[in-house]
Amino acid sequence: MKLAFLVDPLPKLKVTKDSSIAMMRAAQARGHEIWTCQREGLCWEEGTVWLSAQLIALTDGGAGAWYEVVSEARVRADQFDALLMRQDPPFDFEYLTATWLLERAEAHGARVWNRPRAIRDHSEKLSILEFPQFTPATMVARDPERIHAFIDALGDVILKPLDGMGGSQIFRVHREDHNRYVIVETLTHHGHRTIMAQEYLPQIRDGDKRVLVIAGEVMPYALARIPKPGETRGNLAAGGRGVAVPLTEAERAVAEALAPILWQRGLLIVGLDLIGGRLTEINVTSPTCMVEIAAQTGFSVAERVIEALERLAAG
Repeated sequence: MKLAFLVDPLPKLKVTKDSSIAMMRAAQARGHEIWTCQREGLCWEEGTVWLSAQLIALTDGGAGAWYEVVSEARVRADQFDALLMRQDPPFDFEYLTATWLLERAEAHGARVWNRPRAIRDHSEKLSILEFPQFTPATMVARDPERIHAFIDALGDVILKPLDGMGGSQIFRVHREDHNRYVIVETLTHHGHRTIMAQEYLPQIRDGDKRVLVIAGEVMPYALARIPKPGETRGNLAAGGRGVAVPLTEAERAVAEALAPILWQRGLLIVGLDLIGGRLTEINVTSPTCMVEIAAQTGFSVAERVIEALERLAAG
């Protein structure tokens, strides 16, 4: 297959943990061509979508670069067997524009995963609202009075912006917290930005579990991201420790319920976040944790992705 990965600039990717690199390695090992492109390389011209792309060969890493550029070319999007949209948030207007362009590419025969419309339709924070039976108590609002009423009612909550990642700007707020008013003011921009408030789940001590779902199939291991001492956030970017663990019955039940729904919508790679078996986020832009799971268990989620792409290309 001829695969294109739409990713952040290659020198910025972390070879020791990046799931996109893990998928590239798995694809190369199976004899497939690996092309990469950045968002600025997308272009609509001559009635179709083009990519300014690089054909790369992955090396063993060592002390130097993890890849070498074999050639560069301007390639029509539909000339790839699959194009993987793997750029990190923020989901800003440029990200939105990329999904519009990729949707036009789909109309001309390109195979894009995750599907652009599905990415647009599934806010990584707000998409859980479709499945309230699996979530903790949740409020989405920008009115400070409503948010404070939620804090008073539950006593212990998590507040977070709707466009963050890696644990950025996530606060745990108690009913008696003397800083609660300034935290709410700051996060909501004095009532001008909508945020999410969720019931605090003490099971975070056992980890914020990342459960990966590939082409509608639930992977057998989750990565429990365990907060460091004195922290509430388990995010690896916030210093959390990643431990691969088998799924619990409760986690598998949630994942199995969502998997066929999300796959039907064109979400090939999904990362569900669960705490204590409760759904807190649905990650669809660039779900990660494949490298850590493979290193600790020997199970390669990245290979499952490539196998799924092979089946789709054959079909």
